[in-house]
Amino acid sequence: MSEQPGANGGDRMVQELAACGQCRTFPKNTVIINEGDRGDSLFVIISGRVKVFVSDEEGREMVLADHGPGDYVGEMVLDGRPRSASVITTEPTVCSVVTREALRAAIVANPDFALELITTLIDRARTTTTNVKNLALMDVYGRVVRLLDSLAIERDGKTMVAERMTQQDIADRVGASRDMISRIFKDLTIGGYVTVVDRQITINRRPPPRW
Repeated sequence: MSEQPGANGGDRMVQELAACGQCRTFPKNTVIINEGDRGDSLFVIISGRVKVFVSDEEGREMVLADHGPGDYVGEMVLDGRPRSASVITTEPTVCSVVTREALRAAIVANPDFALELITTLIDRARTTTTNVKNLALMDVYGRVVRLLDSLAIERDGKTMVAERMTQQDIADRVGASRDMISRIFKDLTIGGYVTVVDRQITINRRPPPRW
């Protein structure tokens, strides 16, 4: 799993950045960033979760990332150009909303934070590159297996996906139809590779890389 921007010594800097903004509470399913808008704020997540996604004119979506406490979204506000993706809350969420001016002031005052921000941008760019590569070169089954592997954690002696996900959630992550995901999970369940109870996916044994 990828590390949060606040990990490995960055917590203090993220907290200092959050202190520069105004705290706001957003209900579940609130779009806080709209793709194409010219926003002027960065959002530091204090509690709750959000997903980053892009969509087309027909309403089809592709989820790019999921973020929680200690993460921030909207950092590309620095260039003043239109937002490249949308962000929606997936549960009630509290954010510190930091303006572009406050973000620039924080970077000037703390060069270490500038380095942290650059590192986060590089990490997210690498993740996006990997996702594009997988979409182009890997079949749907392979993308599902990779997603499960990337989200897997150890809990109570079991390997499971950290977040509860519907088949539509998974379809949005890997760029496939829900029907295709349903067929893949049916095969994985029959084969004993996964168990799904109340959207909680337990990985009993690692699925083969190819089916």
